[in-house]
Amino acid sequence: MFPKTHLTIAAAATVVVTAAILMSPSAQVEAKRMSYALDLEQGTVSDNGTVETPEPEAPNEVVINGQAPVADAEQQAKVTKPAPEAEPALEWQTYKIKSGDTLSSLFKKAGFNDGIMLSVIHGEGEADKLQRLYAGETIRFATDNAGDLAAIELQRSLLESLKIEKAEEGFSGQTVIREPEARPAFASGTIDGSLYLSAREAGLNDRLTMELAGIFGWEIDFVYDVRKGDRFEVVYEELYLDGKKFDTGRILSARFVNRGEDNTALLYTDSNGESDYYAPNGKSMRKAFLRTPINARVSSAFNLQRRHPVLDVVRPHEGTDYGAPTGTPIKAAGAGRVRFSGWKGGYGRTVILQHGDNITTLYAHMSRLGKGIKNGAKVKQGETIGYVGSSGMVTGPHLHYEFRLNGAPRNSRTVKLPDAKPVPASEMARFKRYTEQRLAQFNGFRENFQQLALASDE
Repeated sequence: MFPKTHLTIAAAATVVVTAAILMSPSAQVEAKRMSYALDLEQGTVSDNGTVETPEPEAPNEVVINGQAPVADAEQQAKVTKPAPEAEPALEWQTYKIKSGDTLSSLFKKAGFNDGIMLSVIHGEGEADKLQRLYAGETIRFATDNAGDLAAIELQRSLLESLKIEKAEEGFSGQTVIREPEARPAFASGTIDGSLYLSAREAGLNDRLTMELAGIFGWEIDFVYDVRKGDRFEVVYEELYLDGKKFDTGRILSARFVNRGEDNTALLYTDSNGESDYYAPNGKSMRKAFLRTPINARVSSAFNLQRRHPVLDVVRPHEGTDYGAPTGTPIKAAGAGRVRFSGWKGGYGRTVILQHGDNITTLYAHMSRLGKGIKNGAKVKQGETIGYVGSSGMVTGPHLHYEFRLNGAPRNSRTVKLPDAKPVPASEMARFKRYTEQRLAQFNGFRENFQQLALASDE
């Protein structure tokens, strides 16, 4: 019924359809596809004979200006970034340095000879500082997997350490200083017996107590002038390391009420980095001279009609005697130059300082002189110039101290002392801004303390 041509066409179509059905992937194999090699230059496609699972498409893939998409930065880093090399494990040996220990003996304890020790202290940087050891410090030696010395750490304090490491060219050391966190704290107290006992009860340690006395020591004699009922308030630093308190720092501001007279001092650091204590009006809390050159009791006061304890005759006592144990440090009352140092008759070992043109101070009966105290040497206020003794014509160890103005003796405990320099006019605006902040902090602490005190009484 059909022409041969039609039958031929129908048969061919049947073959094509059947082949298409057979070659089409089913639902179960939808996820797989044939892999082809694509040759764009020749315009041909060839089967490479493999079957692959397709890679998932990159999210948010964008083609910009016809450029191929760039891989995600994080994925690219994972591919290109090399795996970090593991640091070699070090084994540490720790030793507490005791009196009598030497660097050589410590190296031997750690298993290293003097040759290695010499190679360390002759290293680069500050490695040679390892030679200065003090009892109480801690030293650590690190060895690598081969047993060779790799590092040394000398812990001088919580804040300072000397770290030495081995490099290709040898050992190299450096001093590492950690900066503590300083937090302000407040203490307040009323004198009942002595400043020392009242300060301890208020929570101040001995160093802060001495610093408090030093701040107001030019105006107040803490041996004779302090009375029961006198009050003090202090804002100071508490030092923290890794979140733990380990020490106290400077006094930031302080107030001392002595016999009803209010004395306030503020720590101020000028634009040149120099720090000192000043009253809120800019007047220095210091005098040009210390009221007393030693922390000790008066054993014999200034008296021009005193009977000499050895000669038993009336002889003017042109100075003040301070009884103290032998070896107690003696401070220079003011900055000046050594006019005399050595043995001076009945005065024994003596130092005389010249301060400007018209003031001299004399320190007698010393057991020995301070380091570098010789004629012509310059000294700073508070510098140790000698130590208490009993040299010369004396009955026991003490310091004999004289203050002379234009050659005439003056009572060092009552003479009007010249002030140190106030805040200069060029610094006054900066000082006032700083003072306002310090006083606001001080008053804030005081109010909180008073509120807590009232609450505890209720």
